[in-house]
Formats: sequence, structure tokens, C-alpha cells
Amino acid sequence: MLLRDINNPAELRKLPMEQLQPLADQLRDNIIDTLSSHPGHLASSLGVVELTVALHYVFNTPDDKLVWDVGHQSYAHKILTGRREQFSSIRTHGGLSGFPRMSESPYDAFGTGHSSTSISAALGMATASKLQGDTSRSHIAVIGDGALTGGEAFEALNNVGCSKANVLIILNDNGISIDKAVGGLDRYLTRITSSRHYNQLKDKVWRRLDGSEGGRRHDQSINFFQRLTSTVKTAALGGSNLFESLGIRYFGPIDGHDMQQLVDTLRRLKDIDGPKLLHIFTQKGKGLRQAEKDPITYHAPGKYDIRTGNQIVQNTADQPLKYQEVFGRTILELANQNPAIVGITPAMLSGCSLTIMQHSMPDRVFDVGIAEQHAVTFAAGLAAQGMMPFCNIYSTFAQRAYDQIIHDVALQELPVVICLDRAGIVGEDGATHQGAFDLAYLRPIPNLTVCAPMDEHELRNMMYTAQLPEHGPVVIRYPRGCSVHSDWESAFKEIRVGEGRCLRKGGDVAIVSLGHPGNDALAAAEELQQQGISASVYDMRFLKPMDTRLLDEIAAAGYRRIVTVEDGVRMGGFGEAVMEYLAENHPAETSKVCILAIPDQFVPHGTVAELKADCHIDKNSIVLAAQI
Repeated sequence: MLLRDINNPAELRKLPMEQLQPLADQLRDNIIDTLSSHPGHLASSLGVVELTVALHYVFNTPDDKLVWDVGHQSYAHKILTGRREQFSSIRTHGGLSGFPRMSESPYDAFGTGHSSTSISAALGMATASKLQGDTSRSHIAVIGDGALTGGEAFEALNNVGCSKANVLIILNDNGISIDKAVGGLDRYLTRITSSRHYNQLKDKVWRRLDGSEGGRRHDQSINFFQRLTSTVKTAALGGSNLFESLGIRYFGPIDGHDMQQLVDTLRRLKDIDGPKLLHIFTQKGKGLRQAEKDPITYHAPGKYDIRTGNQIVQNTADQPLKYQEVFGRTILELANQNPAIVGITPAMLSGCSLTIMQHSMPDRVFDVGIAEQHAVTFAAGLAAQGMMPFCNIYSTFAQRAYDQIIHDVALQELPVVICLDRAGIVGEDGATHQGAFDLAYLRPIPNLTVCAPMDEHELRNMMYTAQLPEHGPVVIRYPRGCSVHSDWESAFKEIRVGEGRCLRKGGDVAIVSLGHPGNDALAAAEELQQQGISASVYDMRFLKPMDTRLLDEIAAAGYRRIVTVEDGVRMGGFGEAVMEYLAENHPAETSKVCILAIPDQFVPHGTVAELKADCHIDKNSIVLAAQI
């Protein structure tokens, strides 16, 4: 078996050309076999197997720098770069990261996880090489058509074009990001790949170059190619090429699964200086029939039957709905009552369950592509003209829209409802995806109401309250999955903004929580009761405005211990907000406070339960803190 003999790209480069496709087939089988029982990002990695082999075969990695945008597609790269034996540990506690990580391998030239960063990083590396006098090194950014819709990618393209830097951009065009790619760029790329006249002329150019691998003829072929391509593309496409207009030489499109053509093309492009882009088209999920037919579901399908490829789906008939599903059903219910409500998401349509509303009201749901900044300001524009936008963004990605939340929403007091999905600990996706920072970065912003539901009933009531006409901008944050009640479909009830609640009364200790961790607080109180310790549990509901009346009540009760618990970072978070109020108004009580929150470190990958225990914000940690 070829793959067993390849422990690094240097060994790969010793293979004859005819063995590369069999190696790619074995790589694809390895990924399919492993991920069937060790879930990860499947379809993306299957689509770039040939490209991964060709890149490491042609370029001298790790000296040549290879940056994978997002990193969903980096599994074959990990296997070929010395991590084959560890691959089954992908995304597990203490195992391989699901994304490129500089500390994990010298072949991971840049850590990724969020989209649209690769071109910027590769340009920075190329500029550094030039400043250091190294003109021989190549710098490659592999970016998908979905990630190319991100604002940072456009900014980087604009900068690359005028830089003259030695950067090769590989545009992996499969028509899919996580959901289907959307927008004008997607239509433009489709026009390129489907242009009959352009592809006929392009094929003539490639045939003209065949067999010219070295010497004077090779140089003449490159010069010939450079002279012809601009004219060919402009004439065939009926106007200037977007990338060429920015000063980036455009090559392709070519078949991203044709190993010979990939290797030949990359070898030629390696000898061309300056910024250039190779457009390849691939099939996401290639090699697994179900993933080819349904790349959205098989982006990260969980466990599946290796023989049939079918997902192994647990019986969830009696299980409560996830927060995401409750959000999706509730916004549709509210939208039926309130014609001003619209739904917005930056490329997470199925993940946040806006697909439910889209099926019934397609004209009132907007997937804006991977563009969080635009999503928030777009929502602000809608709100400025009387609409009631619910803008759903994963917590970790909302960090990109911080300026827009401040200037375009909060400053203008526009009634935008920002729903932060995947807030808190998210698990196996690791440090780049944990929703750890939103409480701390939202807390200082004036005019914002920030709340967190403890369960599905509270989520529904917060959504209902947020869309009432008297409220300004509201942020509702809730975790990934984490169901509580099977009877989620409760009647709507307005919540008084800034009002918390006492869930359980006790005399010894007070456990003060925000959001979903309140369920661990209640479980901890039950266990403490069995130990003879009587605990009160307070669900504050709101970070801003905070229920100071309830804090006064807690301070006056004479508890020997006050434990705060949250699924966000300690610095600037909920616990520190409680401590600040007590320090100013009840200073004697501050010595009783124990803050349980995510410590000052990035949270790695693992199960939610493992990571909560590591961060000391789980039920057992609450019990221990209350016993002191």
C-alpha cells in the first residue's frame, strides 16, 4: 500500500507520476474509513485529495508555504505530513486539531478556522520572504468559492494585485461553502466555468504547452501563454476578467481531479513570478456517493456506515429539540404574526435553522454569504426602514462584525435582534470556534440589551420580547445543541428587560448563573442538598441591564458563599460584572464570591463535557466551589 510508505512530502516527491492517482485513491479511502467512526469534516477534504497530492508533489513544503483557507479541507494534508498514525484522534481531546495549527506541524504554515484569511496570510508571508532576501520560496493560498465571498478575501485580492508578490492563489470552486454558495461572485465563476468559447480557446492554449517541460521551448511556451491568456479571456468572456483587472494573472479553469493536468499546470505556474490565480473546479464529497449527492449534509455528517455511506442517526423521537431548531421554528411562528420580521445569516442557513423559515417565506430570509460585517449593517439598514431583522451569527464569527454592532446598530439604537448561535463551549471544532468572548466584548457597548436563555422556553420568550416595538437592539446568545425540555412549544410571554429570577431558595450558598449553565447550577444544588448544604439558584437572564435589585437581595440574604457561573471568559464577563456591583454597593460581600468562568486561555478541542470540566464550569466544579 503506497500510503503506508509516505510519511512526509519528501517521500511523496520520490514517486513516479503514474503512482500519484493510486496514492490519492488510497488517501480518499483512508479519510472515508476513519471519519466513519471518528466524525469530522468529510466532504470538503474528499474534494481536494488530488489537489493536496499535487501541491506537495510540485512544491517544496514546508519551505514553500501552503495556507488552507478555513481548514475544513486539510485532512489529506495532515495525513501526508507525518500525522497518518494520529489521524483517528482528529478533533478529540488531546488529539489532532480539526484545522491547521502552527504548533502541531511545521507543514501547517498558518493556523486557520475562520474563513477568507488565506490570501492575506500568504501575501504577508511572501512580503516577509522578499524583505528577507528570499526570492525562491513559493507562497500558496487555497481558498474555496464560498470563502472568497468573505470581505477580507476581497481586500486581500485588491492588495495582492498591486503587490507584485510571488503568491499563487488556488481557487477551489465546488459551488458549496457549507450551504450552497450565493451571490454575484458565484454567478461570475459559473459563467467562467460554463463558457464554451472560453474553454475551447483555453484548451488550445494548454495543448500548445504540452510537452514543453524544460529548456528554451519551455521558456517560449510560458511567454506565449502569458501573451495569449489575457486576450483569450477578455474575448471569450465578453469583458475584462475580474482577477486580471485587479492585477492577478488568471489561469484555468481546470479539472481539480485530473492529477496529470494539476501537476503539469502547477509546475508551469511555479516558474511564473508575481501574483497569479489558478481556478480549479472540484466535486465536494468526491469518492463517497452520498457525499457527492448531498455535500451539505455530508459537510460534517457525524458517524456513518462505511459499507453504505448512510449516516448513523440516533433515535431522537423522544429527545428535546436543539436550541437551533427551536430558534428556527420560533422565528417562523413570530414572522407569521409580525410581517416586519426578516431573517439574515452569513452563510449558516442550515446550521442556524433559518431553512425552516426560508421554506415558507423565501422572500424574507437572506443568506448574504460569508460576510458577517455586511450581515449586521444590512440588518441595520432594514431596521432603519421599519423592518425587524433577526440576524443569526455564530458567536465566534460575530467577532468579525464588532465594529458594525457598535457603530451601525448600538450607536443608532436600531431594533436589530442579533442571535448569537454556538455561544459558550462548542466542543470538537476547538479554539477557533469556541464562543467564549461574546459576553465580555458586548458588555461595554451602550444601548445593547444582552440576554441568555436557560432553556427553550426562555429562548422563545426572549425572541418574542425582542421583537416588540418598544425595544432597541437586543443580543440573544445560546449554545450549540443542549436541549432541555421536550415540551418546548410554550405560549409566548414577555419578559421584563433586566429582570432575573430565583429558581430555588436555600439558606447556605447562592449560585448565580447566566444562560444555559443555570441547568448545571440546579443540578449542583440538588447534589449539595444531599450533602446537607442548602443552595439558592438565581438565573439572571440578562447581562445588560443586570438585575441589581436581585443582586441586592442576594447580598442581604447573608449567604456564606456566592458562586457565579458562566460559559464565557472571566475577564470582563458576567461574574466580574456581579463582583463590580457588589464591590460598589455591598463591599463586605465580595470576599464571599467565587467566579467560575473560562480562564485566560484559548479552549482547545474535545467534547463539551470534557472542556467544561477543564474550565471548571461544570456541575462538579459548582459543587466544589459551594463547599468551600
